[in-house]
Amino acid sequence: LLLFFTSYQDKEEVVLWMNTVGPYHNRQETYKYFSLPFCVGSKKSISHYHETLGEALQGVELEFSGLDIKFKDDVMQTTYCEIDLDKGRRDAFVYAIKNHYWYQMYIDDLPIWGIVGEADENGEDYYLWTYKKLEIGYNGNRIVDVNLTSEGKVKLVPNTKIQMSYSVKWKKSDVKFEDRFDKYLDPSFFQHRIHWFSIFNSFMMVIFLVGLVSMILMRTLRKDYARYSKEEEMDDMDRDLGDEYGWKQVHGDVFRPSSHPLIFSSLIGSGCQIFAVSLIVIVVAMIEDLYTERGSMLSTAIFVYAATSPVNGYFGGSLYARQGGRRWIKQMFIGAFLIPAMVCGTAFFINFIAIYYHASRAIPFGTMVAVCCICFFVILPLNLVGTILGRNLSGQPNFPCRVNAVPRPIPEKKWFMEPAVIVCLGGILPFGSIFIEMYFIFTSFWAYKIYYVYGFMMLVLVILCIVTVCVTIVCTYFLLNAEDYRWQWTSFLSAASTAIYVYMYSFYYYFFKTKMYGLFQTSFYFGYMAVFSTALGIMCGAIGYMGTSAFVRKIYTNVKID
Repeated sequence: LLLFFTSYQDKEEVVLWMNTVGPYHNRQETYKYFSLPFCVGSKKSISHYHETLGEALQGVELEFSGLDIKFKDDVMQTTYCEIDLDKGRRDAFVYAIKNHYWYQMYIDDLPIWGIVGEADENGEDYYLWTYKKLEIGYNGNRIVDVNLTSEGKVKLVPNTKIQMSYSVKWKKSDVKFEDRFDKYLDPSFFQHRIHWFSIFNSFMMVIFLVGLVSMILMRTLRKDYARYSKEEEMDDMDRDLGDEYGWKQVHGDVFRPSSHPLIFSSLIGSGCQIFAVSLIVIVVAMIEDLYTERGSMLSTAIFVYAATSPVNGYFGGSLYARQGGRRWIKQMFIGAFLIPAMVCGTAFFINFIAIYYHASRAIPFGTMVAVCCICFFVILPLNLVGTILGRNLSGQPNFPCRVNAVPRPIPEKKWFMEPAVIVCLGGILPFGSIFIEMYFIFTSFWAYKIYYVYGFMMLVLVILCIVTVCVTIVCTYFLLNAEDYRWQWTSFLSAASTAIYVYMYSFYYYFFKTKMYGLFQTSFYFGYMAVFSTALGIMCGAIGYMGTSAFVRKIYTNVKID
């Protein structure tokens, strides 16, 4: 990674890139820096800067500032241009200052933030900061630290000229080049006692749940097996009088294909793929510091998602084949495009608003075409490979019990045993195990923190998986005991209902933890939160279904069936 970063000769040009400007409270609402009537420095010639896919999607708009900065060459306060402040320009600046606009710049990939201006206490006079005082630290021939001080407060009066100036001071620094991003991290926030405590708390919950599940299963199943084997030994007369109840009764229906097998298997395949992506991206982020490069997290996620498409095809395709599905090509298409269609659909909708606002988040047409090409020429073929492998390697239905020709009627049961109630309650515990981590992830995405504690995230993912599997197994056991064999969708949805709780939490977070406002930022927030929640739900659902499926096979393998 470090090979790409530049080292400089003395007096070599150092470029100050202007990125974006926008309201402090709306992190995603950003505009090009020069959309405000700032003036450009005199230095014009510069080779164009190329963006990566991740940067283009995240609305990074680098433009050259025109300031003349050379390595280790101090510049005293110098005027680089002046703004002719007519009424329109003054109004633009006043609006920006009222909304707490601030801008971002980059020197050698290190971000620098500055505020546009400030208002006095009674909000009548507005002032612009006109003097950028840069202090750049170097270690050997590399830049390791940049600080910006804004000075030179000038009152905005119509029809005057405002001079913009800058100065550069170079100082030797002991910061190692590898550690130059450490000052942007916030250990007091991310490694707070509450964070450790929440992990410990979730961990205790896992131990409790695993204990509970194993106790229920060991004790009740042992009793059930004993009862069923005792019934084997009775003669027919007694058996007819004996009251048969419980999960053994539905052995002829429990492996009946789920309703809507096409959608079901596509959801399971997508969920397995999301799980694989989460796992790989977290591992990569733990090894490499992805936060040091703009957009690298998103680029990595897109690449990994495309590369793990065979996982989706394998699990979705084999499940569909086992359920006796015939239209496997249709299933493959739906499985491949379920998540991309959801993400791209949301992005497309938000893009319209971004274009209307002239925001830098508006995704360029070329980037859209690139993403579509990835979908059609990478994701689809790999999905096809996975589907064919899945159908041929594990597509044969090898259930421990035969499926009866006629479905058995489902008896009446108490209201709290209805699948709908089980589904609603199923998501509470998995959500409880992750919601503190959600706070940290949301804050790093919607506020100005860099998330770097991926070890925590890995632990939380593992805890989430265990809790989800435990909860769905218990729910399924109760459902089958009530002689209801519709366990496939119930196990998927009771785990997936975590998504509903996460989305409800995002409403709480929006109203109580952020100060966002405006149509663009609000639609961006709720749109992408919906995508995030849905993806999380599909992943949890798939994990829950996989665990439950193994459990159901296990208990019906062990019981003697005439």
